[in-house]
Parts: sequence; C-alpha cells; structure tokens
Amino acid sequence: MAKPGAVCIVSGGLDSICYAASLAANDGYDLYLLTFVYGQRAKREIERARYFAKVLKAKDHNVVDISFMKSLYGKTNALTDSRQKLSHDFSQSLVVPVRNAIFLTIGTAWAMSINAKVVAYGAHTGDILHYPDCRPAFVSAINEALNIAESDAIIGGMRQEITMLSPAVMGLDKPALLKAGYKILGERIFQTWSCYSAGVRAGKRYLHCGRCESCINRKKAFTTAQIEDKTYYATESRGKHKDKAK
Repeated sequence: MAKPGAVCIVSGGLDSICYAASLAANDGYDLYLLTFVYGQRAKREIERARYFAKVLKAKDHNVVDISFMKSLYGKTNALTDSRQKLSHDFSQSLVVPVRNAIFLTIGTAWAMSINAKVVAYGAHTGDILHYPDCRPAFVSAINEALNIAESDAIIGGMRQEITMLSPAVMGLDKPALLKAGYKILGERIFQTWSCYSAGVRAGKRYLHCGRCESCINRKKAFTTAQIEDKTYYATESRGKHKDKAK
C-alpha cells in the first residue's frame, strides 16, 4: 500500500527539518520537500535543505526561486534587507510580510497537483507570540481558504482535500521538536542552518553568527532539551568539537 504524501516546506533550519523527519519516521509520510529562495540573507540554509532532502530520502525536492520578492519587500524586514542590523532578540524587523501565506499557497498548489494529503511547515508554539502566520488560527483559515479555492475539483474527485500541519498545531514547542528530530537524525542535526545571516567565514567553513535572535533561540532549545550543542558559532571557541561537516 502506497504511503500518503506530505509536501513539507523546509528552509534547511532546525525546526522544519526536525518536523519533516518526524512526519516521515513517525507518521509514515512520503516526503515532497519545498524550499524557497525569496531573497533571504541566509543563503546557507538552501544548501542545507538540499543535503537533508538526501538524508530524508525525499521523493522529490523543489527549490523555488521567488527572489523577486526581495524587491517587493524593500525595507520592511531585516531578513531580506542586508543593510539592516539583525537584532539579538525579537524585533518587528524580523517579520517578513505574509511569508508563510505565500509558501503555503504554493505548497498547496503542488500538493493538490501530486495528490498529496498534507502540507506542513515547521512553526512551533514558541513562534505564536510574535509571528501571526505561525498561529493555529492562521493555519486553520488558510487551510480552509485553499481547499475552497479547489472545491469543485475536490467534490468532483479530481483533487484531494489537503490538511495543513505544523508543530504549533500539534502543540509542540522548539525543544520538543528538537528532541524528536535528534532521535531520528542524531549528529546530522547539527548540519541544519538556523542563522539569519549568511554566516561568518572561518577558513573553509561558515559558522553561525551566534548573535542573532535565531542563533540564540537555537542555543536555548538545545539547552532546554538537554542535548549538547555541537553547532559551530562564531562567538565561541571551535577547538572543542571535531569538524564532521561534509
């Protein structure tokens, strides 16, 4: 019997990769991964997404170039505007306007085209406070709207109604998500890229900056999950960990 399909939006970061791994290993989905180039400063995350597509044995992985969005976003956020400073804690400058709505809409179009059952992304309960497009109410609303958009085809049996999932919808916070991912991926989890920047070059490798809000949240999650953090940060001495990067 064929496994149900799940279109998973993955950035190459900790949250989305851990959730995709969990959907495949624990829930039995075939993975169809979707990564967006939207003009983000964190270009390093795209190569990590490609790496994990192989690790997770995804049925397909599409890297979609919508980098034209950078010009539309202008000065609205620091994730696409490299002239702005990346804050150490939450700032409204870290919110990319309706980013997840765009991603989920494209993801749903692909899901309906390949008859996948689920569209998923890595928003967890810790994102709910500051990011409206990570809240379960948003997921419910856009899920309903996108199914309505293809309601005739769904009723006629040409399309399958999709269900939208996220860790936040399932009540999972970042440390819980991390634990689940680590159980499946082991040491490979440290190959994810969380930094909002393109990284700090050190020899032949790039390190997480260790200072932006996302790097700080990554550190906190490992601490809370009681997992030794073997991520390479530019703010810390690198002598204690042997390089296992490929």
